[in-house]
Amino acid sequence: MKIHGIIAGALLLLSAGCSQAQKHVQQDAQAPAVQAVQPRGGQDVSAYPELKAALDTIQRRFAPDKRTEPFLTESQAKGDSLLISIDVGKSEAKRTLDSLSNTLTIPVRITTVLLPDQSVGNKGYAVVNISVCNIRSRPEHSAELATQALMGMPLKVWKKKGGWYLVQTPDHYLGWVDGGGIERMTQAEMAQWKARKKAVFLPLFGMAYEKPDVQAATIADLTAGNIVAILAEANGFVQIGFPDGRKAYVPDNQIKKSEEWLATTKPSEAALVSTARRMMGIPYLWGGTSPKGMDCSGFTKTVYWLNGLIIPRDASQQIWAGEEVDNKRDFSRLRPGDLLFFGKPATDSTAEKVIHVGMWIGNGEFIHASGMIRVSSMNPKADNFDQYEYDRYLRTKRLLNVPNDKYLITPETILK
Repeated sequence: MKIHGIIAGALLLLSAGCSQAQKHVQQDAQAPAVQAVQPRGGQDVSAYPELKAALDTIQRRFAPDKRTEPFLTESQAKGDSLLISIDVGKSEAKRTLDSLSNTLTIPVRITTVLLPDQSVGNKGYAVVNISVCNIRSRPEHSAELATQALMGMPLKVWKKKGGWYLVQTPDHYLGWVDGGGIERMTQAEMAQWKARKKAVFLPLFGMAYEKPDVQAATIADLTAGNIVAILAEANGFVQIGFPDGRKAYVPDNQIKKSEEWLATTKPSEAALVSTARRMMGIPYLWGGTSPKGMDCSGFTKTVYWLNGLIIPRDASQQIWAGEEVDNKRDFSRLRPGDLLFFGKPATDSTAEKVIHVGMWIGNGEFIHASGMIRVSSMNPKADNFDQYEYDRYLRTKRLLNVPNDKYLITPETILK
C-alpha cells in the first residue's frame, strides 16, 4: 500500500502530538459507548496494516476517547474492494480523512460523514422523556448497556439509524437510544424547554398520577433526580409537564423547584454519605446510573448528581477529576465523599487499568456497587474488610471544593 508522503508525514506529526495525551487514557470496566460495526464481507481494514495504522492515528488525534467524541467506523467488502464509512464530529477530522482517501492506491474507498448528518434534520436536540432511559453501545436492544439518562436530561443528537439515535449526554458520553425514550426538539424548542419552570423529583421512586390523587391512574413512574416542568399547584399536589406534553400530578412534598434545588443542594461530606446510604441494597447493573440499578461508577455519579454536581461517567474518567489525596493506603488522610479507585497499576509494558470505584464514608469504610450497594472496610480487623479491593487499591481523589475543575459540571447546564 502507498500513502502520499505529505499525508504520511502529517500523520507522523499527529501521532507525536497525541502520544503524550495517550499516556493518560485509562481503561475501565465500562466499555466504550460506541463500538465499530464489523465488516460483513471476508475482508476488513486489518488486511492493510499501513492504512489501519493511519486510521488509528487519526482516531487517536481527533477522538482519543470514543466514549465522548464521535468516530464511528463501518466497513464491508464489495467484490475485491473494501468500503469504509467513518462518521466524525469534527470538521478537521473529516478533512484529514478525505485527504488520506484521495491518496490511496489500493482497492479501498473511504467515505467520511460529518455529524450531525442529514438523518437528524433540524431536530438536533432531545430531552429524555421517561424516568430512566437506557443508552446502548449499538443501535439494537440486545447491545450492551453503556449508560443511562434521567427524565428531563437534555441530549445532543448526532445520527439516526432506524428507530435509534446516537446521542450525547451533558457529560459528553455517547451512545444509542431507542427513539421511544426521548422527545426530539429543534434548537428553538430546546430553548423553550429550558426556559420553563422546572422541579427535581426527590424520592428514590415514585409515581405521577392522572389526577391529584394517589389512588388515580398513573401517567409515569419517577426516580430521584428526574426533572419535570411545573404547570400549577393545587390541594397538596403539583401539576407537572413532561417533555412530550403529557401532564400529571405529584404530591408537592416530593419535588423541589429548580431554583430552590440549585440554591440548597450542594455536595457536602454529610449529604453525600446520607444519599449513598439511602441506596443500600440496590442491585448492581452494568451500565446503570439510576436508583433502578447501577454499576460502580454509575453509583458514585448518581450520588453526586443528587447533591448538585455532575461528574464523569466511568471510573477511568472520574479518576481524572479532583485532587489526589492518597496513593499509599494512608486512609487517615481521606474524608467522606472522596472517591477510591481500584484496578491494576501501570508497569513498564502496560498502562494503568482503572476497574472499580467506591466512595469513602469514614471510620475506615467505603460504599460501592459490588453485587449490590454495600459498605466495605479497609481495616483488616473489621468484619466487612474487603481484601480483594484492598489489594488492588490505586489511589483516592477528592472532588469537593475543587475550583475550576474541567471534569466537574454544575447542574445549571441541565436545569437552565
